[in-house]
Amino acid sequence: MKQPELTDARKVRIGQEDVDQVLSEANKIHVAKGKKALTFDTKKDPPERAELLKHVLGPSGNLRAPAIRAGKTLLVGFNVEAYADVFGG
Repeated sequence: MKQPELTDARKVRIGQEDVDQVLSEANKIHVAKGKKALTFDTKKDPPERAELLKHVLGPSGNLRAPAIRAGKTLLVGFNVEAYADVFGG
């Protein structure tokens, strides 16, 4: 598997204007909020933009952290099962 792309969110903010580019590059998006985890398959069943933004943007309007792009998969938030699915283990 290709190394995930790392961007320091303290230095680079990905706001609502730029998040569309990040989301469009992903075939699968895993979103974790608390104990809940959602998976969006953007190729087979594209979600509504407003619904997706509701899950991936934080209260500040920026992409929630941690956000990791691994190939065509985007992980937003932390969920052990989602990380294991993407990175093995």
